[in-house]
Amino acid sequence: MIEYKEHSLPNGLTILANRDTTSRMAAVNILYKVGARNENPERTGFAHLFEHLMFRGTRHVPHFDIPVQQACGENNAFTNNDYTDYYITLPKDNIETAFWLESDRMEGLDITRKALETEKKVVIEEYNQRYLNQPYGDMWLLLREMAYKTHPYRWPTIGLSIEHVAAATLAEVKEFYRRWYNPANAILSVSADISEQQIFEMAGKWFGDLPSPADAQTQELPSEPPQTAPRRSEVVHAVPASAVTIAFRMSGRMDRQFYGCDVMSDLLAGGTSARLYQRLVKERQLFSAINAYITGDIDPGLFVVTGHLHPGITPEQGERGIWDELERLQNEPASEYELEKVKNKFEAGVIFGELNVMNKAMNMAFYRMLGDMSLLNGEVAIFRSIGAEEIVRTAREVFVPERSSTLIYIAEE
Repeated sequence: MIEYKEHSLPNGLTILANRDTTSRMAAVNILYKVGARNENPERTGFAHLFEHLMFRGTRHVPHFDIPVQQACGENNAFTNNDYTDYYITLPKDNIETAFWLESDRMEGLDITRKALETEKKVVIEEYNQRYLNQPYGDMWLLLREMAYKTHPYRWPTIGLSIEHVAAATLAEVKEFYRRWYNPANAILSVSADISEQQIFEMAGKWFGDLPSPADAQTQELPSEPPQTAPRRSEVVHAVPASAVTIAFRMSGRMDRQFYGCDVMSDLLAGGTSARLYQRLVKERQLFSAINAYITGDIDPGLFVVTGHLHPGITPEQGERGIWDELERLQNEPASEYELEKVKNKFEAGVIFGELNVMNKAMNMAFYRMLGDMSLLNGEVAIFRSIGAEEIVRTAREVFVPERSSTLIYIAEE
């Protein structure tokens, strides 16, 4: 159970505070409600580029990491399609260092031409290494392009084309910073053995005078039209083994179907005792490795099943094996033992997560961004309420050929 208090500043900054009396560490988390989906389709990759730029330093702090290290802290960040998150953990007595640094780079980031060109080169190299020069590295470039035709989920966080980042101008980057990196578009969440009132006062001290532009959050995203026919793509690449990936359109994060899909992904691939490993790896020996997961996006996302084929197994055989297991989910209710194992695993993850101040700070910000703080402490009950018949219904809704996108990697001879 995570107990918290909430406060807002006049400039729009939302603050969430959790008092954790069991830890000597403090976690300061800043979530910015901007991800790859908020980008201009002609200038994708900016949210990820900014994750790099935010560590380049400000007008007052030229090297962001040095004060963090001097305060005996650690910091990092991540970007996805829906939001960008920055976090610092440090001894609670040094917590104001984190407030100072985060408020400073929220308003005073030093975006110079030299810094921009340096980070553009870093991102381009990352694109080449992770997406072009890795086996199966371009999977998400190919899969998202198939599964989405209108919604900005059609590109990954690295961007639709690396040329978008390469061509970014200093003016475009500064405008992106002005619009999205400001108090009205941010959630500050803190977990530490410090009173909630003290946290609110520190937030006011360090963030209260920062401005928010009037157009900070004005954006309407295009909705993805229903998919009415299966989509397929085959590529021949220098990969270790041929592979089959099938993605299905599913609901968004706030729909009950999301929880049914999450349970199904664990029924299928929650370890070596799960269905896909037991049936398709161990018994039928179609795959050497196989997995199933959901993307967990705020807007309607994807349920993905992906596996590497054994030598001598054709993609058609592997694909048929996957469909056999998906159809079994649609026709045979899961056993009480299977469901209980999945639910216990989820609940244990929640409980262990609540022991860590950083997890608590991140979770508070995430659920506040979703707009339903009751989920912070209420998702275990939702998972517990999902029964075998609901899983059958959800499987029939999701695992429909007309809603599928299939990507086949053929290993070069």
